[in-house]
Amino acid sequence: MSGDGADAERGTTGGSTGSTPDRTVEQGGAERMADEKTVTVVHVLRHGEVENPEGVLYGRLPGYHLSDLGRRMADRVAEHLAARDVRHVVASPLERAQETAAPIAKQHGLDTASDGRLIEAANVFEGRTFGVGDGALRRPANWRHLRNPFRPSWGEPYVDQVVRMRAALDAARDAAYGHEAVCVSHQLPIWILRSHAEKRRLWHDPRSRECTLASLTSFTYLGDRLVSVGYGEPARDLVPAHLLPGAKPVPGAKGHGA
Repeated sequence: MSGDGADAERGTTGGSTGSTPDRTVEQGGAERMADEKTVTVVHVLRHGEVENPEGVLYGRLPGYHLSDLGRRMADRVAEHLAARDVRHVVASPLERAQETAAPIAKQHGLDTASDGRLIEAANVFEGRTFGVGDGALRRPANWRHLRNPFRPSWGEPYVDQVVRMRAALDAARDAAYGHEAVCVSHQLPIWILRSHAEKRRLWHDPRSRECTLASLTSFTYLGDRLVSVGYGEPARDLVPAHLLPGAKPVPGAKGHGA
């Protein structure tokens, strides 16, 4: 696993390999011609750790902010991206995403835009407390929400997440055309977007997601054509060990949200 983040050096190819016709798009109020020679990178950043001592599955609920550690993670990513050619910063409207974006925008003298398409996935268990080994998923009252893991039946369909996240990614690419953009979002939508780009099935074991706190999933384009997807963890040393990809569940541990 790479820790070099936005360089996207450990990438995989994605998207079509065929030629894409030129098209005209707007950029900063002016028109430019999309072509196959211009490189644009969109970094999709998962927010930092959230203050959530009760382990609430907060989903789209307001009022959940970064913890002190989460703010350190955001600062670390801002430092990591300081030398990058970032021209556009946009985030989910939720507080934890906006707060993660703030030091990056400040570093580059930008305002943080808000895009509702980057928001967390809807979930029927939102507002409830979940912990490893607490038996929440064995309660009969919850079973009707677990009947279809392929859609999934407990929340926003994976396909819908792909559609909105791709639209947000395209908008960020166009806003930073020929440069770089940062989109701050949440674990599940980011992982679903990456899975679609890398042509994997969308349903999955959540423990297999390679999208830890404050990680960067970077999409590189030539013109409008996606040519690679890279992943890095510039704040890996700050992430609690039990939240790293592949870590074994810790009984009684509280999650830090998506």
